[in-house]
Amino acid sequence: MAGYRKLGRVSAHRDLMLRNLVTSLMKSGRIQTTETRAKETKRLAEKMITLAKRGDLHARRQALAFITDETVVKDLFTDLAAKYEDRNGGYTRIIRIGPRRGDAAEMVILELV
Repeated sequence: MAGYRKLGRVSAHRDLMLRNLVTSLMKSGRIQTTETRAKETKRLAEKMITLAKRGDLHARRQALAFITDETVVKDLFTDLAAKYEDRNGGYTRIIRIGPRRGDAAEMVILELV
């Protein structure tokens, strides 16, 4: 069994979709998406914040390789790294908001704590 969810996409599409979701989350602080996408996005977002807390050049380059917007990486390494300095993980929370109207997919809000 794979250690991740496939989300009904080919790997390149899934990877880019998750990169975009993480970038949006870091930019706005909260996003609304389906529960399964939110769980995968949460894993990757927490890794990015942990990289930002490390703060060295290699970590910054790893984050730039993943996050699609350079200004988001700059904010991540300056603002968010300082905000979560004393916290050991658990930087995001998932709040359920009920089923989506069209297909009854469970919708959630994923936000930074």
